Amino acid sequence: MTSGSVPVSPRGDRQRVDGKKKSLIQLIGDVPGLLSQLVQDEIAQIKQELGEKAKKLGLGAGLFAGAAFFGFFAFAVFLTVAILVLAIWLPAWAAALIVLVVLLILAAVLALLGLREVKKGVPPTPEESLKSVKDDVRAIKGMGKYDR
Repeated sequence: MTSGSVPVSPRGDRQRVDGKKKSLIQLIGDVPGLLSQLVQDEIAQIKQELGEKAKKLGLGAGLFAGAAFFGFFAFAVFLTVAILVLAIWLPAWAAALIVLVVLLILAAVLALLGLREVKKGVPPTPEESLKSVKDDVRAIKGMGKYDR
């Protein structure tokens, strides 16, 4: 990661503004600022990832609410109409049973869709950000590659 105050040459060497290479002491002096910037960037990434997971949780909850909404009103209105229509050709009990099975299938499909969306947001831990932080710690310790 480069800091805004340390220009980088096309070869990737950190240089002073006057064109001379920085000494080891100056490079070590840059470490606290670079680490501070790294921590700030990681926190921003964690916030973004948690926001995305919260949106998915909200969508899943909305789908569950939609399942409940349609389940209730479909039971109240469509059930009566469907039973009356089917009762023209079938006994009333058979018509009611057929309508009940159809409504239960509809409610199950909506609930499964909601469950799938909720699982995308659970657990609400920023997994990608945590992996990135662990990679940063390994890179700082000199035990891993740092590709940024």
